[in-house]
Amino acid sequence: MNIEVTARLIAKGSDAPVSGKAYNVRLYDKDFFEDDFLGEASPDENGQVKISFNPDDFDTQDVLKEASLDFYFVVYKQDEEIFRSKVMEDIPVERFEKFKMGEGEIFDLGTFLIEA
Repeated sequence: MNIEVTARLIAKGSDAPVSGKAYNVRLYDKDFFEDDFLGEASPDENGQVKISFNPDDFDTQDVLKEASLDFYFVVYKQDEEIFRSKVMEDIPVERFEKFKMGEGEIFDLGTFLIEA
């Protein structure tokens, strides 16, 4: 039972998909003390990035933990940061508890123009 987060990367100026192993995208959950790293992937030939993680990795019983996730991602080109998304706030954790085994949820963050 995984959550899949997707985004599409397009190069500014040419509108061509940003793709290839030179690019790496890391997904995070913004937290008060320390951000949670959720996963990473390289964009495919269409500039599409798909990162999956398991919501069971979050301890929602801890009072210091949030009741919602605040996604953001960082794009690297050959290990150099070239883009950081805004924080997409308040995705409710309780929504994840409604999963049925074998099913999942996909969050599409949208299309982003980046300097490639």
